[in-house]
Amino acid sequence: MTSFNRSTSRRLKKLTQIPSVWEGDRRPMSSPPGFDSDSDAKGECILWVDGSQGVVRGMDVVSPETGPEAIVRTLMQAMEHPQSPSKPARPQKIVVKDREIQFYLRGVLQDLDITIDYVSELPLIDELFRGFTEIMDNQVPSLPAQYAQALFDKALTIWQQAPWEFLEEQQILAIEINNGDVGTLYTSVMGMLGVEYGILFYRSEASLKQFRAAVLEGNESQEHLEEAFLKQDCLFLTFETEDDTDEDEDEDLADLPTSDIEPSFGNIHPLEGLRSVLYEEEALTVFVALESLSRFMRDYHRQLENENFPSLSKRYRISPPNSDSESRQSLSVTVSTLPDLAAELEEMAGFEMEEDDLEDFPPLRDDLIPDDSFLSLGVISWEMLESLREVVKTHQSGEIPQVGDGLPVILIQTSRPKAKTVIENIAAAGGLKAICFNPGADPFDGDRYDLGLLQTENNELFLFGEFLDDDLTHREARKKWNQRCKNTQGYCGLIIAKGLTGASRGNPQLRDMMALFEVRSLSPKVLGLGTLQLMPEFEIP
Repeated sequence: MTSFNRSTSRRLKKLTQIPSVWEGDRRPMSSPPGFDSDSDAKGECILWVDGSQGVVRGMDVVSPETGPEAIVRTLMQAMEHPQSPSKPARPQKIVVKDREIQFYLRGVLQDLDITIDYVSELPLIDELFRGFTEIMDNQVPSLPAQYAQALFDKALTIWQQAPWEFLEEQQILAIEINNGDVGTLYTSVMGMLGVEYGILFYRSEASLKQFRAAVLEGNESQEHLEEAFLKQDCLFLTFETEDDTDEDEDEDLADLPTSDIEPSFGNIHPLEGLRSVLYEEEALTVFVALESLSRFMRDYHRQLENENFPSLSKRYRISPPNSDSESRQSLSVTVSTLPDLAAELEEMAGFEMEEDDLEDFPPLRDDLIPDDSFLSLGVISWEMLESLREVVKTHQSGEIPQVGDGLPVILIQTSRPKAKTVIENIAAAGGLKAICFNPGADPFDGDRYDLGLLQTENNELFLFGEFLDDDLTHREARKKWNQRCKNTQGYCGLIIAKGLTGASRGNPQLRDMMALFEVRSLSPKVLGLGTLQLMPEFEIP
């Protein structure tokens, strides 16, 4: 049997011994007194209560596999660091209702002058666990029983359809239900950036616009963003891993098998806040919305993949799940795209482009960036950005919200003469307009690429990098790039540096950086090029 170190025993004996009787016990959270349960997976609760004062001094929840040492650790906390308002102390007597715990404690605590007795009942702890049981029994399930399985199955269908692969967040769909208190849901799909996946069903167009305006207004403090988030009026479906405790922060859920995906439903309202529970009427509404959305994705998948957000509309009849023949009443639901609203939201976000911008692109060029350049995708801290703005001779600035760990940047390092030529060529084209990544493909060998492109103000496109889709290092860098661009509302940067053959190769210092261009990051959808084909050079189709 493990015992205290002598120094620990001396320290504990220095605590004031009070004339109190403490109750101690360890019980499964799912098995309060008088109830049988085989659900030990929820953990076991260890409690130490001062019976004389009627207060909890120590509490912990442990795995059922945890050994008897856990009850002693919790007892030590109860003595040395008790929960408020108790003060550190050592009891005169301890009572337990488990013989094994009694014998174990007698052996461990024998040097502390504490009496360890067995009793058949522990009144205070029994009362506490009765309270726990009542709370558990009165908990509202996250989904009504009659809708739970149907919603789960429909959510996984949506996951497999992956609408975020061809719909951006601002490309809103209207789902007209017109049943009960529900009129039209304005549906936004999250996931194109590979960061958060889900569907938001706004109850009004005004709520959708208000939230986006609040996020874009420039106040990026955590308090402001949280307030804006809680002022939304919407139902939601989000996707997480089945066990998010083991989730890698940088792991893309889309790379995981469907069996690892866990749908989560809820409601947000300005007066109610965030609630991860759907009541019966809400569950029916979400089911109808998901079913009609799924059918719409099935019917118009090809049209929605086009570079322009098309005007589409279709009516469906949706029957509630698990309804009998007598009560089975289908609902007429119309799903429509909202191109005008999408354009308005893009304009709010600053992603709009002139009509001329999407027409008559010249062929993709690869003569701007020298072939032997060092290239990297990364980030510079906000402090570094301020310093860089002061020292570079060529600087194209932007009003960037400082959110996240810094500004996402493309770094191109070459020799000093070649760097000067690159900078001069960009200046001759009117400056840099945008940075984007666009899909590319080689029809001869089947390889697919992620192409790094620079767009100058005269609308010329220059290739700065070709990355294979299965390059794990690049995929990881791109994932972080997407998240950082989302934080900065689409802003990013291009740094041109010298020192390719010197000691700073691959790691240029501030003195090596010759130009900084602060620009927008454009998505392939906005750029509107489709997949570029290698014929044998990459060309715009």
